[in-house]
Parts: sequence; C-alpha cells; structure tokens
Amino acid sequence: MTLASQPGSVGIVTTQYVDLFTREKPLALDCGATLGPVHVAYETYGQLNADASNAVLICHALSGNAHAAGLHRLDDKHPGWWDDYIGPGKPFDTQKFYIISTNNLGGCNGTTGPSSIDPETGKPFGLRFPMITLGDMTRLQKAFIDHLGIKKLLSVAGGSMGGMIALQWALDYPDQVASSIIIGSTPRLSAQNIAFNAVARQAIMSDPHFNHGDHYEGPRPENGLALARMMAHITYLSEKGLHEKFGRRLQNRENLSYGFENDFAVESYLSYQGSSFVRRFDANTYLYITKAMDYYDPFPDPETTAKRLKPVTARFLVMCFDTDWRFDTSRSKELVKILNWNRKEVTFQELSSPHGHDAFLLDAPQYKESLAGFLRRLLEETTRQEINVA
Repeated sequence: MTLASQPGSVGIVTTQYVDLFTREKPLALDCGATLGPVHVAYETYGQLNADASNAVLICHALSGNAHAAGLHRLDDKHPGWWDDYIGPGKPFDTQKFYIISTNNLGGCNGTTGPSSIDPETGKPFGLRFPMITLGDMTRLQKAFIDHLGIKKLLSVAGGSMGGMIALQWALDYPDQVASSIIIGSTPRLSAQNIAFNAVARQAIMSDPHFNHGDHYEGPRPENGLALARMMAHITYLSEKGLHEKFGRRLQNRENLSYGFENDFAVESYLSYQGSSFVRRFDANTYLYITKAMDYYDPFPDPETTAKRLKPVTARFLVMCFDTDWRFDTSRSKELVKILNWNRKEVTFQELSSPHGHDAFLLDAPQYKESLAGFLRRLLEETTRQEINVA
C-alpha cells in the first residue's frame, strides 16, 4: 500500500496557479508600493458545497507552502506539511470541508516573492521586492478567496505565523470569517523573538555570496541561510525533546574528536536541517517573511484594540503547547485575555507535548480531537442555522 492509498489520505494532488491583480490594477501594499500581477500557488482538498459554506482556509508558517496534504507523486516520501490533519476522517475532514491552502505572498514556492521575475527588469526582484506585511498576505488571500467565488469562510486556521494570519483575517474581514483557529501563535513578537529573527537575517546577509540579494545567477548564500535555519530550528524544539532524542550521544564515533567536527548527534542533526533547508528555500524570502512577522502588532494600545475588535463576530479557538518556548503559553493567554476583555467568544486549550513549538505540525491524539470537536460544532451550528432559515 502506498502513502497515497492509505485510509485518510487525500491521495495525489497537484499544486495549481493563478494570476491575480494586474499592472493597471495592482495589489496595494501597506508600505505604499504596489505589485501586479501577483502569481498565487494553491492546493484544494475536498469539494465545495452548493452554497459554498464549507470552505476552510489553512495558513502555513514561515517556511511552509501550499502543499498541505497528500502527495505530488506516488513515490513521494513526504506528504504535505499538515497531512496528519487534512483528509477523510481527519480533523479537517475532506468529506465535509473544502480545504484551501495557498503559498503566502513573498514566498518561494510558486507565489510572487523576491525570487520571482520583476516584469519591469526581466530579472529576479531580489531586495527590490517591496517590504510586505502579514496584512498584505491576508489581502492577497482574500483576493484569491474572492476569485474562488467564496463569500464567507467557515474557518481560517494556522499555526505559528499561520495563526497570526488567521487572526488578521478575523480583524480585516469580520463579516467573512465564522471562526479563527490560532495555534502556537501570538498577537505580537516579543523582543526575544525579534532578536532571533534579527540574528538569522544577519547570518544570511553576512554570507559572502549574499551579493545584496542578487545571488540568483551565481553562488547562493547557503551557509548563511543554513545557519539561520539551524538557529531557528533550536527554538522550534524543546529542551526536553532534544534531550530525549539526542542527549549527549556521539554521532558515528566512540570518542570525542578534540576538534571542531560534529562530535554529538545533535550537531549532525542541526547540520542536516540546515543543509536540507537551503535546497528548498530562498534566502531573500527568509528575510522578508521574518521582517513581516516582526512588524505584526494588531493591538498596540487598548483604544486601537477595541476599535479593531468591535466588528469581529468570529469565534476563536486558541491552542498552545506547554513546551513551546518560541511562542510560549503566556503569548496565547495574552491573546485570550484581549479577546475576553473585548467580549469575543474564545475557547482556549493548552496541550501537553514534548515537541515544543513544532508540536502544532505533529500527530497528537488529544490535539486532533480538540480540533475535530471544534470543527464539528461549527458545522452542526451552520447546518442548524441553514435549516432554521429555510
């Protein structure tokens, strides 16, 4: 049995593409610049029902893409990044819901970003790509949802940066989002979070091959990007998880080298994570996306917060993990407190996991059941409302 034919799999899927906006009617960005046309990569799973009321948008984290479930080929070893959660019988049940996933603006997996060709010059944008925000990413997703003919999303869900975008949807389009599922996320980065991003960017820009972002025709800043990824990856795991997985175990040796080779298994693991990341990700995208996360702050003061939340009708599910120190539980509680103070309907759940920040991507029965229960209630209430209206 192949991965694609296993129960619960959405099977073989294909990434699709569409151009939105034009040079004459471009996408307006928060920085004042414009983009057009904008290429969007996306995947969908399940069927949109007759009244388009079962659509759920899944938002990926920093290094994710549109491939959230299923396989692109029969011989794929790895399915989409949230395959444990999307498919028949899974929390995002494709027998009930129409699941949509797009690659974010600024990405490097099919949606317009710094590595895309600038129509003005015929060369990759590089650092001439305009600065973008999570609001811009949400605005592009909204245009895409309009393109699909969907008037209202049953839910917008995401973890980490994806959770921030799920929150932004509820704020920017209060009449078009029934619920937001925000997992392992935060309403704003802390100084420590920003510091990690700053060091990661410096690692990339200090690489001798960075070339002011114009490195697409020559050697790429692979060492800098790998270093950025290695450092970030440490923050995605928990100390307990690292200890249980690696401890002080040596890698392919019985004695210490008394040199600067990779003595320990955890060193080899991080080196692998760094080297595999540079094969699939763009250094400039890493710069732009981390900066967009740094800028995100929808609730800078009580007055702005109240004004932004006043029209919001979405129901919120806020989830976090007890070993996540990248966005620890206090960050989720901060969001829950803001929502409660402004009389919004919010459900909060902290889950236990040894996997740190990355827990939102991994298979966990309690986590799955919580998501499934929330979505079941949403669907039942939507169906009941439709019957009452009829």
